[in-house]
Amino acid sequence: MNIFINKKKRILVVDDSEIDLDLVEMMLQDKYNILPTKSGKEALDYLLHYNNVDLILLDLIMPEMDGWETFSRIKDLGIINNVPIAFLTSVHGIEEQNHAKEIGAADYIFKPYTKEELHKRIKAIIKKNKNHIERKYFAETMYKDTLEDKEDICAA
Repeated sequence: MNIFINKKKRILVVDDSEIDLDLVEMMLQDKYNILPTKSGKEALDYLLHYNNVDLILLDLIMPEMDGWETFSRIKDLGIINNVPIAFLTSVHGIEEQNHAKEIGAADYIFKPYTKEELHKRIKAIIKKNKNHIERKYFAETMYKDTLEDKEDICAA
């Protein structure tokens, strides 16, 4: 059973720069539904009301609530546990890249980027996440079936 429907994936993009939001939307709108938000707060508000995204692209440097805090708050919501979050940022430091990996970011993409690179990285993130969810679903199904088999044996 395929638990995925072939629909246009929804990507929530969080960046305080309208130019960057427009650029991402222009590069990706042919294959993805882009949901632009201008701040971490706006992204959190969106996710509280509509938790229907397949990927979040998050800038690091934003006023009020930076990308690290936004990432943490999104994870704390607990309603989008299977949604990968990738940083899309002009910060090229190795410490930031390592920190992103440590906290569970799906990727760390440097600005500037090409359309081809962005598509390739997003496709890889979505594929990896899909495989993870399918394995988890399979494991949960097998566990449930095993429990039911044990209950049948005990009842006999």
